[in-house]
Amino acid sequence: MKSHIPLKSIYAFVNVVETGSMSRAAEQLNVSHSAVSQAIKTLESQLGTQLFQRIGRHITVNSQGKKYYQDIAPAIAKIIEANEAILNKGSDHRMTINMVNSLALHWWIPNVPSLQQTLPQLDIRISNRVGSFSLELEGVDIALVHDSIDDWLDYYCEKLADDDLVLVASPSALTQKPALSATELITRYPAISVVNDRRKNDWHIWCEAHGVDTPESPNNLTFNASVQAIHATIRNLGVLITHRQFVKDDIGHGLLVEIGEPIANPIQAFYFVCAPDKLKSDNVVALRHWLRQQFQSQSQSQSQSQGKIKA
Repeated sequence: MKSHIPLKSIYAFVNVVETGSMSRAAEQLNVSHSAVSQAIKTLESQLGTQLFQRIGRHITVNSQGKKYYQDIAPAIAKIIEANEAILNKGSDHRMTINMVNSLALHWWIPNVPSLQQTLPQLDIRISNRVGSFSLELEGVDIALVHDSIDDWLDYYCEKLADDDLVLVASPSALTQKPALSATELITRYPAISVVNDRRKNDWHIWCEAHGVDTPESPNNLTFNASVQAIHATIRNLGVLITHRQFVKDDIGHGLLVEIGEPIANPIQAFYFVCAPDKLKSDNVVALRHWLRQQFQSQSQSQSQSQGKIKA
C-alpha cells in the first residue's frame, strides 16, 4: 500500500516556498519553527528527494522543489477554496482585505465610519501582507494593492486612483513670514526618508519632476516604514515626501501641511484586486463600489483640501 503524505507537511512546504523562510512559514501557520522543519523533513523522506538547498541556517528551494510546488500549489488552492466555500456558506458578509500597514492606519481606519454607515452588514478583517502572494492560499478575499499591478495579472484588477507623491511638513516648520516655498523647505530642513523597496524612490521621483536635486537624509532620519517617517515629520524633525493617501487624515486634522504641487507616481497606483469568481458575491461588488466612491471623491476634493500651500 502506498504511504499517504500528511496534508500538513504539504501545506508547510507550500508556505516555506512562498515566504522563503521556515520562521515566516511558522508564523503564517501559527506553529513552531521546529514543527515546520520536521514537516519538511518528513515530506522529503517520504518523497525520497530533497526539495531545498540548505546553506547554514538558510534554505532555498531547489529545482526539484520548484517543480513539485508548481504541481501541487493549484491543488492546495482548490482544497482551501472548497473549505472556505463550506465554512463561509451563507456568511459572505465576512471578508478579509489585505493592504499595507500605512494604508490601513492612515486611510482605512479614518474611512471605517463611512463603511459602517454604507455597508453595515459587512464584517471586515484586515491583513497586512507585503508584496505579491496567493489570495486563495492566504484566505484573502480582496487586496488593496499599492504597487505596480504586474504581479497580479492572474486576478481581476481595477485601478482605483493614482498615487500622488506630496511634500509634507509640520505646521511648526511654516511659521516664517513670508511662507517658504517647497524648494526652500527642502534646502533648509532635513529630509526624512523611507528606504524599503516600495518607498525608496519617492524623493527622487518628486525632486526630478520639480527640477531640484534629491537631498540626503542626515543621521537618524531614515526609516524602514512610512508610519515611522510620518510620525517623525509630525514632530517637526524634518520634511517628507510621501503618499497623499497616507497623510490625508493627518493633514485634515492639522498635524501636517501639504506644500507645493503633487506628483503622480509613475511606478505605483492603487488597485482593487480579487479572484474573478469573488465578483459573484453581491457584497464584494458593493464593497468595490464603495471603494471606488471613496477614492474618486477624495481625488476630486484634493485641490480644495485645507492645509495646502502652493510652491
